[in-house]
Amino acid sequence: MSGRTKNGNSSSDETSRLVDRFGREVSYLRMSVTDRCDFRCVYCMDEEMTFVPREQVLTLEELLQIADAFVSLGVKKIRLTGGEPLIRTNVTKLCRDIANLDGLDELVMTSNGSQLPRLAGDLKEAGLKRLNISLDSLKPERFKQLTRTGDVAQVLSGIDAAKAAGFDKIKLNAVILRGRNDDEIEDLVAFAIAKQLDISFIEEMPLGVISEHSRAESFMSNEDVLARLQQTWTLSEVAGRATDGPSRYHSIAETQTRVGFISPHSHNFCGDCNRVRLTAEGRLLLCLGHEHSVDLRAVVRANPGEQAPLVQAIVNAMDLKPERHFFDHSNEPDIVRFMSMTGG
Repeated sequence: MSGRTKNGNSSSDETSRLVDRFGREVSYLRMSVTDRCDFRCVYCMDEEMTFVPREQVLTLEELLQIADAFVSLGVKKIRLTGGEPLIRTNVTKLCRDIANLDGLDELVMTSNGSQLPRLAGDLKEAGLKRLNISLDSLKPERFKQLTRTGDVAQVLSGIDAAKAAGFDKIKLNAVILRGRNDDEIEDLVAFAIAKQLDISFIEEMPLGVISEHSRAESFMSNEDVLARLQQTWTLSEVAGRATDGPSRYHSIAETQTRVGFISPHSHNFCGDCNRVRLTAEGRLLLCLGHEHSVDLRAVVRANPGEQAPLVQAIVNAMDLKPERHFFDHSNEPDIVRFMSMTGG
């Protein structure tokens, strides 16, 4: 499968659009390139993880083929996620190949930042447009506790490297856990302002069985985060959706920084959902909070080099996309797969 390049002809005459039973058009694919990570964040992974056998993980060629199929169906934005996408061998080549697909407007990535000091320039040159970088603490010892293995100095160097590379936009992502890092809410925003970056706060999602902490006790709503920030800064809500993602943004007066809130618990964002997720082993997840899925790896491997069966499988999958998810604040997970297996 050679793919449809910006300088070549389409490998498919497919002109359909991906519309689900509720009239929502899917234009955004979040694609996990690996379930592995060099961190073990306490809200994302267990300390001792069992990973997908490598032969079950999609090859780079299969990832490109699936990306091509989605773009042929009107998907305009692809986000590469993980695990940590930058530990996948030859991920820069994958970025270049996907960015070159005819019809794709934007290739972006979510990363923990650890590998950006060595890869930021290459990623920008390959066609990656924007970066989201996870940063839950600025304190070295606390960062190590939350990530189990991470070095905050390496991530901060990665942020600087990304800025130097000249990406169109860089945004920080922070998960706030009550009693763990909620005393750094203001410090994280002040850091974003100083670096002239945006920042989003993400409510902890109940994915996977964890023993490190009680989700019920650590949960902090974004309403509480916003209330805290309003004590320090003047925030104004940005009308409508500032991006294709689920963040609701507020601008901070007299700064270039916007604060986003991704609130799967307190403010369900399913009504205008335009996203689907592909796991590293090729499961097309139609909703973050449900197990509805289609095995695209099986379709690709049963029909080598054929795009039509893959395109049809994706179109058919739209009938499985549920109207909404239902998360609660209990310590019992709604979904047993971890966030690292879901794809950021």
